[in-house]
Amino acid sequence: MTAALRILFIIMPFVGGMAVIAWRIQETRTPVSAKKIIIPPLAMSTGFGMFLSPAMRIPWTWALGAFLVGALVLSYPLARTSSLEQSGEVILMRRTPGFILILLGLLGLRLALHDYIGHVMPARQTAALFFVLAFGMILRWRVTMYFNFRTLQAQMAT
Repeated sequence: MTAALRILFIIMPFVGGMAVIAWRIQETRTPVSAKKIIIPPLAMSTGFGMFLSPAMRIPWTWALGAFLVGALVLSYPLARTSSLEQSGEVILMRRTPGFILILLGLLGLRLALHDYIGHVMPARQTAALFFVLAFGMILRWRVTMYFNFRTLQAQMAT
């Protein structure tokens, strides 16, 4: 692998992660709706189509482990540093000062683990494993957020 390609493989996940962080920050400035909570994990679920390719497949136990780590461990800091609150007639996502630090920490952890695991298994399987991990994290965070949203909506209606 050439040096330029190696640098590209290091920089692109960082750029992608920073884009996601910028999107998450922007997301907190607009009212929350059920659609805005549900669509990201639904849209992300189309990525499971990658497993149609044999080169992308990973063992079920690895997929389950990655999903559980994402859902039970990595989603926890996201849920703890973001909450919903009523602001007039709308519901907004409130982030704590630690929200951005958590996102940066998760990005750093992901990049470090990706590099380590990338030395153990092929790049395609590494990508598939981290997709499942991210899906577990986002799914649990969004499901929790959806139930909190519904609770706030019910309180606003009464």
